[in-house]
Amino acid sequence: MKPFLAILISLCSLSMFSQNMTNEKLDDIYTSISDSIQGRSNAWQFYVKEVQMISITDSIHNRMRIISPIMDSNALTDDLIKAAMIANFHTALDVKYAVTDGVLWSVFIHPLKELSEHQVKEAVSQVYNANINFGTTFASTGLSFPFSQHSEEKAKKEKNSSLKKKKI
Repeated sequence: MKPFLAILISLCSLSMFSQNMTNEKLDDIYTSISDSIQGRSNAWQFYVKEVQMISITDSIHNRMRIISPIMDSNALTDDLIKAAMIANFHTALDVKYAVTDGVLWSVFIHPLKELSEHQVKEAVSQVYNANINFGTTFASTGLSFPFSQHSEEKAKKEKNSSLKKKKI
């Protein structure tokens, strides 16, 4: 009887902490934090401090993403690409820099249902910060994972040589 009771308590406690993010909840969150918003039940375009954000969900496959265009990827130098790859490991944290369809994006990708409201707001903040900090600190938050002095010096040189690139 004790093992059954322990399993039952464990299952109940796990279900209390599981999230159940939905498109309706996302719509409420995005509406509350954006300057303007357009969209439907699984795709939104919104602005945060004049920075464009797009969110797309697929509830059948339990996936979502928040993306923000940064610049034309054809304008990227090798130094900027290397600095972005270093940032993906050290300073971009939950977001990453990615290229598709000729555009450099800041991107957050996650299972949909497992997200909390706090995590969605944090994700929007990180996508925003990674966008506006591209070419300078490349940071999505104030936190970064440490890296060697050699890598840090090289990343600073790459940043400084690439600051003059145009944004979209």
